[in-house]
Amino acid sequence: MSNNTPAIKEDRILIIDYGSQYSQLIARRVREAGVFCEMYPYDIDTSRIEEFGAKGVILSGGPESVHDENSPKINQALFDLNVPILGICYGMQAMADHFGGKVQASDVQEFGASTIEVTGSSVLLDGIAGEKENRLDVWMSHGDKVVEAPEGFDVIASTPSCPIAVMVNEDKKYYGLQFHPEVTHTLQGDVLLSRFVHQVCECAGSWTPDNIIDMRVEQLKQQIGDKQVLLGLSGGVDSSVVAALLHKAIGDQLTCVFVDNGLLRLHEGDQVMQVFAENMGVKVIRVDAEDRFLTALAGEADPEAKRKIIGKTFIDVFADAARDVSQGSDGKPVEFLAQGTIYPDVIESAKSHQGKAHVIKSHHNVGGLPDDLQFELVEPLRDLFKDEVRKLGIALGLPHKMIYRHPFPGPGLGVRILGEVKKEYADILRQADAIFMQELERSGWYEKTAQAFAVFTPVKSVGVVGDGRRYAWVIALRAVETIDFMTARFAHLPYELIETVSNRIMNEIAEVSRVTYDVSSKPPATIEWE
Repeated sequence: MSNNTPAIKEDRILIIDYGSQYSQLIARRVREAGVFCEMYPYDIDTSRIEEFGAKGVILSGGPESVHDENSPKINQALFDLNVPILGICYGMQAMADHFGGKVQASDVQEFGASTIEVTGSSVLLDGIAGEKENRLDVWMSHGDKVVEAPEGFDVIASTPSCPIAVMVNEDKKYYGLQFHPEVTHTLQGDVLLSRFVHQVCECAGSWTPDNIIDMRVEQLKQQIGDKQVLLGLSGGVDSSVVAALLHKAIGDQLTCVFVDNGLLRLHEGDQVMQVFAENMGVKVIRVDAEDRFLTALAGEADPEAKRKIIGKTFIDVFADAARDVSQGSDGKPVEFLAQGTIYPDVIESAKSHQGKAHVIKSHHNVGGLPDDLQFELVEPLRDLFKDEVRKLGIALGLPHKMIYRHPFPGPGLGVRILGEVKKEYADILRQADAIFMQELERSGWYEKTAQAFAVFTPVKSVGVVGDGRRYAWVIALRAVETIDFMTARFAHLPYELIETVSNRIMNEIAEVSRVTYDVSSKPPATIEWE
């Protein structure tokens, strides 16, 4: 660990990822407990393990079997650190195998809710079973199981089909859990992980929004000095928090470029200007580029091609604006470009470079700028998860409605208008989406759904208005419930709510004759339609 590591990062947990779909949840739970952590793939170099300076290690679950050829193994260097280690699911099995225990395929695989019976004592489990004495509701997801614990380990919990649900070696502070404490389905799972990082690893709880802001402001001042910074402000959570953080750190040295591509939600451009330029005093240049984007998109119906066109056009528009402001207000050239990169982007990028991730959809950011625009990057959120970014936004004084707004795709309405994008379609969709959001908020369902939006379908349907025939467009509504956005089920909105939204859209938007509700879950569907 570097001597320059800020104090709130000194107590740190290393998470080793064996490919579990829940790995990022482990890191988020540790952060929620007020402890800094980072996640690295299982084949991380030994030198990086030693340099990290962990006060504890967590081994994630994973899809492999320890008996598979080329299955991930535990690097002995982790045990040489002489710090507490917690193995979860595959992490427990790999630890058992490493120390001479026995792992075998289970006759009864466990996927879903289960209840463990606690039969022994450990700092991790003592007193957290709640009303169900000696029992704890957990979430299992495994095919293999440990059938013989290694020497020195005690078995302290089991299920009828899994005789070793928890094993512990209190002397060495090694712990193995067959279940997943990081998911919300494991009751008291957050307490269990908090006990590991605080009581077992003896980490303080210094990783808090206020401390993170203080640390980051000081780092930004040191990195930037008296130089100028340019930020592409989209109005989304990440870029908004970056803008607020930079403004707090360097004030007028920040210039934001807000590209209005004509594919934003209703009145969104005006709202961005009001929050940042009018209320916060941030320098924001608004570029009206609707015609440029729509012209570039004309005639294109393929979703991936539309994403690439929108991304490239954004870069071109941003680059033109950047040249116009290449000299700061004090006459100094702009030397830094700020971006809203967050920690999941870093993790996925690392996986991609190792060939361990697949691209489902392309994403655009301020990348690939022309050679005549050479900036040093400023990425103040690159070690934060989305929920941490939101907490920072609130602590920085940004409006709750802006920070906790449902996710909005980078290409905006360009991928919520199916097929070719036209201004007429975007205007219709903006109105329909605004009605949907209004009714969700009025009914209290906005906070209950993770993401909701309207979709413009290039399909016309016959309708009846008064005594007349209406042949107009079909709007689809989409709302989902999810924790991690990797899986999601459609939100079971009340029929009365859907009916109200449908009636309002058809009555208030003459160009719409029919409204449908999407009942697809992810997988096999994706959350967005394109």
